[in-house]
Amino acid sequence: MAAVWQQVLAVDARYNAYRTPTFPQFRTQYIRRRSQLLRENAKAGHPPALRRQYLRLRGQLLGQRYGPLSEPGSARAYSNSIVRSSRTTLDRMEDFEDDPRTLGARGHRRSVSRGSYQLQAQMNRAVYEDRPPGSVVPTSVAEASRAMAGDTSLSENYAFAGMYHVFDQHVDEAVPRVHFANDDRHRLACCSLDGSISLCQLVPAPPTVLHVLRGHTRGVSDFAWSLSNDILVSTSLDATMRIWASEDGRCIREIPDPDGAELLCCTFQPVNNNLTVVGNAKHNVHVMNISTGKKVKGGSSKLTGRVLALSFDAPGRLLWAGKLTKAKRLVVQEGSPVTSISARSWVSREARDPSLLINACLNKLLLYRVVDNEGTLQLKRSFPIEQSSHPVRSIFCPLMSFRQGACVVTGSEDMCVHFFDVERAAKAAVNKLQGHSAPVLDVSFNCDESLLASSDASGMVIVWRREQK
Repeated sequence: MAAVWQQVLAVDARYNAYRTPTFPQFRTQYIRRRSQLLRENAKAGHPPALRRQYLRLRGQLLGQRYGPLSEPGSARAYSNSIVRSSRTTLDRMEDFEDDPRTLGARGHRRSVSRGSYQLQAQMNRAVYEDRPPGSVVPTSVAEASRAMAGDTSLSENYAFAGMYHVFDQHVDEAVPRVHFANDDRHRLACCSLDGSISLCQLVPAPPTVLHVLRGHTRGVSDFAWSLSNDILVSTSLDATMRIWASEDGRCIREIPDPDGAELLCCTFQPVNNNLTVVGNAKHNVHVMNISTGKKVKGGSSKLTGRVLALSFDAPGRLLWAGKLTKAKRLVVQEGSPVTSISARSWVSREARDPSLLINACLNKLLLYRVVDNEGTLQLKRSFPIEQSSHPVRSIFCPLMSFRQGACVVTGSEDMCVHFFDVERAAKAAVNKLQGHSAPVLDVSFNCDESLLASSDASGMVIVWRREQK
């Protein structure tokens, strides 16, 4: 159960940005001391149930004081289910409809840290660059760290025993998106160009399709889970977005695109789940209030092409859309569509800067470092994949790791799922999963990385199971 202490430290590391913003040295010292205490506790051999209870209680206390985390990363994967408000997104929507004035007091909002990207990167480095002997660091001699993580390599950690289940209810139409529910090991959703969305349950066996959400008259291009998983928002080529209740699959509301254009992507605003950002085929990004079904005043922006991908940074201050970030423009390659954008504030202890992962039909997966809080990007490295025409997507692995290296996972037109170590200078490929018979379009980990789902252009969804050590 050493992994539980790893998860506890991940919670502390993520919440550390919220502690005494004017005293960064205190945050450094705090994490050092927490790391030391957790190593000692790991050696003490406390019962697994006690460790898990401690993790839940600590996450709850931190959440009550600082608010739930907004990024679907390592800490949230273990704490957010119990630190989020007891009121669901759907409850808040109903409140808003009853009295629009209550949004400020009852909307799905959380306070966020005001620190800049530079400060965040400096803090991340300070925790491990100015360290005393014996502290937990990502080096070949960090024996305590390696022991807490099970002393496994990245290749061993991302070895999969094979297919756990295959869903084929959308065969013959591409499945562009597949995504596990937030902080959930066994609930999965996927959308299809046949115009429907499937909600699936993986446990108890055998895995089943709980609901098929029908209503869109053309293909569903994208969808997103709300933070509390009680609703989904979907976008479609029929120029509408729909809001669905995940519990029973009913459609709560249909919202037409303000431009009457095909809607191609969507994402929730991380600090206010009443707001959803959508991108359309007429090069526009719109902020939509799902409680009222209306576009937010001043919440539109014109881009230089079809908007195929959207991603917020963790605090919700920067929105990455296609080739634009805020007022800055980065041309990855002229004429190449950006099909996937994933933002992460901290990839691992070896990749401590805010980062952006991009697929752009270049036969490469691109990893950028976010240089400042204005969204300036610097190419860190690229990884070879096959992507020249399909909307392939990629993800960061959700758990912060004590191991050396950090992984990203991507689909590819060679019908394989690829794992890459972002810190390995040579031979970055960690694993390759083969089993699809069409280009792999999307990939998604569940919260503890025990299962990986992948979807392809022929409508097949494969759930892969991690090899048990």
